[in-house]
Order: sequence, then C-alpha cells, then structure tokens
Amino acid sequence: MTGLAAASARAGRALHSPPEDLTQVQLVWVEKQVEHWIRFGREVRQQVVDRRRRILSFAPGATFALVRWAANERGTVLSRLDILRAVAPGEACQTLPTVTPGGDILLRVDGWPKVERMLQLIDAIEAASIDPVEVAPDHWRHVHNRLAAGETPRGYTMQRHRASLLARRIGA
Repeated sequence: MTGLAAASARAGRALHSPPEDLTQVQLVWVEKQVEHWIRFGREVRQQVVDRRRRILSFAPGATFALVRWAANERGTVLSRLDILRAVAPGEACQTLPTVTPGGDILLRVDGWPKVERMLQLIDAIEAASIDPVEVAPDHWRHVHNRLAAGETPRGYTMQRHRASLLARRIGA
C-alpha cells in the first residue's frame, strides 16, 4: 500500500472508529473566566454538550495544540499551551485535565508570555505555508526543551519539513 493509500485508510478508519479509540478533549468557554480552545488540529468528531462546552475527538497519532486560560476577580490564574499527540488504545500517555485518556505531550508551556511566544511560533510556521499538524513531533520537543532552558528554538523551515516528510515516508 502506498503512503497516500495508507494515510487514506487510517483516516477512513478514524472516522468510523468507536469513541473509545479516540482521544477526547473537552473545551469550555465561559467568557472572561475559563477559555479552552484548539489552536490547531484535525478533529474527527465534535459533540456539542451545551452552549459553553463541546467535546472534540482526535484519531490516534493526530497532533493538536490545546490552549487553556482561566481567571478570577484578581486576574489570570492559568495560561497554558500543550501540543499533544493523540494515543492509540493501551498506549502509554500522560494525563491532562480535559483530555481523555491523555496524550503524548510534545510541548508544554505555562504563563502568558511563553504561551504568547508559542502562538507566535505557530503563526510563523503557518506563514511558511506549513500546516502545524504536519510538523515533526521532534521539532515540538526541541522547542519545549529550548524554551525550558531559556534558549531560542531553531525555526522550522520548509527544508526541515520536507526532510521530516521524507523520513516519515520511508519509516525512519
């Protein structure tokens, strides 16, 4: 089966997968109190719970960015951005609030200055005509490690992206 055919088959299975095979993310939006949103990712299902909550489901292997923000009467109490890879049933994962069963955390930043920096880095990747969903997981880990060390991460160029896609195609 060619790479494209295999990807199509996986996508078709994901659309018809039972919910227990999917990673579910509960998003909450209570204006100026709690705001959760997906910055990028391709969900395969969406369930609207009520006007403030919905649940998005991601197929195993899908990469997505979850932003969580919360405030009280004194101001912001939580600003966090996580880039996750949805896991397959039985696969080891890290737990996260609002994510069931959890995911492979590729990147995590806390605090609005770091979250804002990450949003700018994601914008830069999109400005280079690269879908952040397709970015190599190792790049997100690199960015996480560099930011944690107070260093500037390498940019994700089209050349790096092509190399990542070729490596995926040959199974490296």
